[in-house]
Amino acid sequence: MKLHELSDNPGATKKRMRVARGPGSGKGKMAGRGIKGQKSRSGVAIKGYEGGQMPLYQRLPKRGFNKPNRKAFAVVNLGLIQKFIDEGKLNAKETITEEALVASGLVRRAKDGIRVLAKGEITAKATIEVTGASASAVEAVAKAGGSLTVTTAAAAE
Repeated sequence: MKLHELSDNPGATKKRMRVARGPGSGKGKMAGRGIKGQKSRSGVAIKGYEGGQMPLYQRLPKRGFNKPNRKAFAVVNLGLIQKFIDEGKLNAKETITEEALVASGLVRRAKDGIRVLAKGEITAKATIEVTGASASAVEAVAKAGGSLTVTTAAAAE
């Protein structure tokens, strides 16, 4: 096989339409834009415009509120912590801190803190220190013989 024998699969490539290049092109004269009017001109942006009528997005009622200073937590489940302990990526004998969770690769970045949730089971007797935790997660760790402490009281809701 030589370089000149190489070719793409049939139908894999399609030539682009060159508009406004004469009548022989099939898209000559008005280039598929029709006759006159705002949309035939260049620089038109009329996505939500309804001809002067109040646009739909303004007619519908607004609901809800986005808190501007809301804290974003990285979420970790107990089952994943147990899996990482089993694989030897986390040491259950030492205190498992947020830095240890990031270093092990369980959490990519801590954001405003790490919150532990009770999905999955934990069997290792581990001491965990995090920014937030659900009540059921604290209960599950205590049941396994470990302790889960929340460092800041405001974050544990």
